[in-house]
Amino acid sequence: MIEVKNICKSFNGKTVLKDINILFEKGKTNLIIGESGSGKTVLMKTMVGLFTADSGEVIYEGKNFNKLDFEDRKDIRKEIGMLFQGGALFDSLTVEENVMFPLSMFTNMTLAEQRDRADFCLTRVNLQTAHKLYPAEISGGMKKRVAIARAISMNPKYLFCDEPNSGLDPKTSILIDNLISELTTELNITTIVITHDMNSVMEIGDNISFLYKGEINWQGHRNEVMRTNSVELNNFVYASEFMKKLKQSLTHYGD
Repeated sequence: MIEVKNICKSFNGKTVLKDINILFEKGKTNLIIGESGSGKTVLMKTMVGLFTADSGEVIYEGKNFNKLDFEDRKDIRKEIGMLFQGGALFDSLTVEENVMFPLSMFTNMTLAEQRDRADFCLTRVNLQTAHKLYPAEISGGMKKRVAIARAISMNPKYLFCDEPNSGLDPKTSILIDNLISELTTELNITTIVITHDMNSVMEIGDNISFLYKGEINWQGHRNEVMRTNSVELNNFVYASEFMKKLKQSLTHYGD
């Protein structure tokens, strides 16, 4: 579990985050949604310590991350898995070597143990035959699955996913969503997903926090997001013509 309390963050006098309060539950997919520039990525970077909050607390299992010393922060970072927007794979390393990279950097595992762990993680994401391939030789969806395998290689307590479906077709996006949801439940981890993809919201949004201009505008479950009274969230959810038509059909059905 991660709890964000009263987080504020500004850059050059411009407020980006204002009094953010969110509880990210263990074993749940916790989504942060919002328009570009709403503060989603800044919040994630503040939570993992890449940015320092001007005020407020980020609490990991009862520990205030902002007040920990360097070594204690390092210990928590070792429990964090990161899935970056573009995958961030090393082009010069094979799929297997990419997954092994954090193990070689942060553990005392032997080479054989690292390979066994990489094999386990790649099998879990259904890439058991891709070990010796390079990133340039695999598809975008496969790259995301490799990145997920690397993110879980250290058996993390917390998984951060930044736009995991970026650049993927709808079918592959659903596969990635389902994989993230399955791993969250299977490993009983705290998963935080930044996304603007409404398919993700409706597929895996156990807990949803909608940011609007740096503030929490709405929080709830995916079953509630389609019938909110928030004008700002409605404008976000029903931005596309398809979603507008869906809203009309829901309204008609409700009548």
